[in-house]
Amino acid sequence: MFDQYLKHSRTTILFVMMFGAFIVMSIFLPGKFLTLSNFQSIASQIPEFGLLAIAIMLAMLTGGIDLSIISTANLAGVGAALILTKYALPQLGAYEESYLIFLAIVSAIGISLLCGLANGLLIAYIKVPAILATLGTMSIFSGIAIVITKGYGIQGFPEKFLFIGSGTIFAIPMPMIIFIVCILLMSLILNRTSFGFNLYMLGSNPVASRFSGINNRGILVRTYILSGLCSGLASIIMISRVNSIRPGYGSAYLLQAILVCVLGGVDPSGGYGNISGLVMGIIVLQILQSGFNILSFSPFFKNVVWGLMLILVMILNFYSSRYSQKIRKRMKVD
Repeated sequence: MFDQYLKHSRTTILFVMMFGAFIVMSIFLPGKFLTLSNFQSIASQIPEFGLLAIAIMLAMLTGGIDLSIISTANLAGVGAALILTKYALPQLGAYEESYLIFLAIVSAIGISLLCGLANGLLIAYIKVPAILATLGTMSIFSGIAIVITKGYGIQGFPEKFLFIGSGTIFAIPMPMIIFIVCILLMSLILNRTSFGFNLYMLGSNPVASRFSGINNRGILVRTYILSGLCSGLASIIMISRVNSIRPGYGSAYLLQAILVCVLGGVDPSGGYGNISGLVMGIIVLQILQSGFNILSFSPFFKNVVWGLMLILVMILNFYSSRYSQKIRKRMKVD
């Protein structure tokens, strides 16, 4: 009963933060924040950033972390971009162009799945700590992307492909539709499948999970593959939105994705977190990001703010956890 109360109180705090951030920006920046173009800008950034945050969340639920999400996304994007530019000839018909786009998307997803598989195997079977394994693969994936492109950008994709990142269906942006489908599927996987139950069990207590007959290695590998998939989907949205790819795109997203997860109630030590909290955390951060952009804050200043927020939230979570443990002990005594 207390756990349910704690869960609802965290959700309430997140909702208050989300509403509070909106009110503050609306009061101090009414002429620039409360505009259709600004809301469209926020909505356009949420999907790709949200998918990267989900990728981090999945790794955190196991008690690990995936620092290679940006490198995975960039490498997948480079793979797709090479297919789209190398074989996109002017004489291609509608069918050939559609097939080319399909092939590029499959290639991006395939590359991201392989990246996730590499992380999972290193962590589950070689027993490399997640932070070190993904730090190493981050450098490897980024290096491969730079070698392939020689550090230059790739641009000029077919119009049909650009629809993924900038098109609309019934006035709803296509990236937002993809993101909504992804969060619904992820919520279903985490809350309604044996894989989701086993994932939370593994993150909460790996030893108990193993003695319960759960294949911890298999869960870890599948989790990091799923994390890679989310990074690949984010890459497809990103390169189709900006009509280009370059190694180093989205580098600022890593810190923000970690911050959003912690802000959304995901426990970095594993075993706790949900999609609804993550989504509210994403909205809070994007509202603040929008305000900073309107005020023309430098990227360096924003990084300082995100870092301070991350440390502050971790401190608050620490004392909140200690307080909840005391309450549980008192309830057991009573």
